[in-house]
Amino acid sequence: MDYDILLKKAQEASKNAYAKYSNFFVGACVLAESGKTYVGCNVENASYGLAICAERNAIANAITNGEKSILAVAIYSPNIDNCTPCGACRQVIFEFQKDKEIKIITKTQDGCKIYSINELLPFGFEL
Repeated sequence: MDYDILLKKAQEASKNAYAKYSNFFVGACVLAESGKTYVGCNVENASYGLAICAERNAIANAITNGEKSILAVAIYSPNIDNCTPCGACRQVIFEFQKDKEIKIITKTQDGCKIYSINELLPFGFEL
């Protein structure tokens, strides 16, 4: 899969973000092992703990549609280059890592940057 396509889908999803409190718009696009993609955006709430990040929203979309294995997550924000996932999202992404390392793709001024989830969360919690 062309990572630029995933970033474009994440960019489109960021336009739908509900970020009335932070004005920090984020979109994400998940590439499932099936080859299908799923998008999500951040949805804030006046009770901050009830907000959901774009990455977790996109993963929930994939799981709701029957996916069980994720290969990559692209993240885009018009507010900042190299928008990486928060700690909670890193742990959720880590949860879906099986025998293949999940790639995290972010937009930079030079194109895109690719991380593995283990680079961003080297000691993720697992049972």
